[in-house]
Amino acid sequence: MLRVLTLTAALAAFTMGSAFAGEQYVDETGFAVSGYDVVAYHGLKQNPFGSRQTPAVPGKASITAEYNGAKWAFSSTENRDKFKADPAKYAPQFDGHCAYGIAQGGKVPANPNLWRILDGKLFVNITPNVVGFWEKDVPGNIDAAGKKWVSLEGEAASSKKWTAIKANDGTYTTKAPVAN
Repeated sequence: MLRVLTLTAALAAFTMGSAFAGEQYVDETGFAVSGYDVVAYHGLKQNPFGSRQTPAVPGKASITAEYNGAKWAFSSTENRDKFKADPAKYAPQFDGHCAYGIAQGGKVPANPNLWRILDGKLFVNITPNVVGFWEKDVPGNIDAAGKKWVSLEGEAASSKKWTAIKANDGTYTTKAPVAN
């Protein structure tokens, strides 16, 4: 119970004191969150800490929206319309950069299959190892990331590819977005 209260307090402090519109991370796909459907995360089964998450849902290249200077792909028009009605609700924190990387003071790419929804907010991380570090102290990392984000937000988005990191091999089986 104490962990839940601490996490809720950290999220409340983080969301009240920071803005979220820096330069969106967009990789070689040309899409935010590598072309995965950010609305779909909210309907996926979330596994316990220490377990691999359910794979992200690929968006379709034919169902898109624009937000924060980036193109976003969705698996359905219903999800696209939900996003358009409230994009800040669904967009990942830290403009799609690795949440633990932000907590450590830098913008690094994030793997869309290494995700967690906390208090209705989507957080993504870069590698399975990093997820382990993130999960050791989620409230502390959210607090640190919120404080560091103030100075990092205006920096250019990462230009690195998360798929080029060998530690991500096996974390995804389907590239996004899909054709139809």
